[in-house]
Amino acid sequence: MKTTIEVSDALLNSAKALAQQRQVTLRALVEEGLRSVLSEARSRPKSAFKLKDARVRGKELRIAEPPAWQQLEDDHVIARVIKPRP
Repeated sequence: MKTTIEVSDALLNSAKALAQQRQVTLRALVEEGLRSVLSEARSRPKSAFKLKDARVRGKELRIAEPPAWQQLEDDHVIARVIKPRP
């Protein structure tokens, strides 16, 4: 299959020089490079996601009991809707 790719002049010149030194075609050198990169990508184990430790040092945070959540929410809504008179 034929395709067109753009590479920097310096990279192309280096690849041509290496191909000539190895006495292979530029096509063979490019295919060898692609095979190498693809093989390495397949064989490298995918690293697992690791969550950054973001613990906060200090006193324990106390959270209201679940039944109190509704009251906290109601108080918040009332405070936003009913503005105190100056």
